[in-house]
Amino acid sequence: MPIKIKPYQEKYANAFYKLNIEWLEAFFYVEDYDKEVLGNPNKYIIKPGGHIFFALDNGVVLGTVALMPISETVFELTKMAVAPKQRGKKIGQQLMQYCIDFSKENNLDKLIIYSSRKLENAIYIYRKYGFIEIPVEADCHYDRCDIKMELLIPADFDNYREGISSN
Repeated sequence: MPIKIKPYQEKYANAFYKLNIEWLEAFFYVEDYDKEVLGNPNKYIIKPGGHIFFALDNGVVLGTVALMPISETVFELTKMAVAPKQRGKKIGQQLMQYCIDFSKENNLDKLIIYSSRKLENAIYIYRKYGFIEIPVEADCHYDRCDIKMELLIPADFDNYREGISSN
């Protein structure tokens, strides 16, 4: 599928909110923290230096993902959601790869993901892309989180990925 991945534009804010709420309601429930961030993406993601990306096909939003800053060079990969009818078409993996490439190009050191072991397919994909499990902090901002993963973005990232995929 020839999708294009584009950065945040205000005209996509509703799709960012809707896709994520839909996904959360399907698998968990919408936490107050989710409502706050999804309802105010400029305040919580864009203005602090983060990014939101959209997978588009002929201008139609198929999926979305955000990189929310934790520090100057560490970002949380978060708010990834794909439209229900588009799931299973590797759109999430394309968004993941885009975020990893973006991180490398922008000299980020690390990506963090907070997730739930309930999402076995997602955890499998995170591992496939090189994320490793690290301890979840006691004051994690998501009630549903029972796994935290990180991906170090070394300067020689391509050789690093080849080493992971051959293991």
